[in-house]
Amino acid sequence: MIIVGNALVSEDILEKKFACQIDKCKGECCVQGDAGAPLLKDEADIILDIYDKIEPYISAEGIAEIKENGFVTRDTDGDLVTVCRSSGECVFVVYESNGIASCAIEKAHAAGDIDFKKPISCHLYPIRAKKYGSYVAMNYHHWDICSDACKAGYEMNVPVYEFLKEAIIRKMGEEWYQELSEIAKDWSGRDKN
Repeated sequence: MIIVGNALVSEDILEKKFACQIDKCKGECCVQGDAGAPLLKDEADIILDIYDKIEPYISAEGIAEIKENGFVTRDTDGDLVTVCRSSGECVFVVYESNGIASCAIEKAHAAGDIDFKKPISCHLYPIRAKKYGSYVAMNYHHWDICSDACKAGYEMNVPVYEFLKEAIIRKMGEEWYQELSEIAKDWSGRDKN
């Protein structure tokens, strides 16, 4: 782990390569898994406040699930996550005509109906950020459904931290990202023997 400001950053975030290939994975990260997308408490509050602007973008199945169970629950660790439908996908998943799973929240944002883009956990993926005391631990999450993204990242030589620049800045700030970038430059030039 590398310390950057108030964060413990996994070396994999500097070393691994990643470039999402949603046309190949079809958005499976929003469909598979053992729980919904992790949510911060303030994100759950924001979604609740703007839900009426998101609802027109949600599928009928998602709306029915939200009416029955809400959109937020707790996972086995007690953390807030989005509710999943019985078929596995997040309640905010909508399918495009090409079969790709997309996000109703993100669609409402793209349409200019809301300012909230999507939960930071979704925006940061494959980085998982979790608060531990005064530190944020940032780890790279490897998942087989992202194998095409990893392959493309290596072919294009795009490190995880560069691919996720916008999301990292949203989470940690511009100055923090610049510090991470400087560390990454030194890191890539170090002797690995």
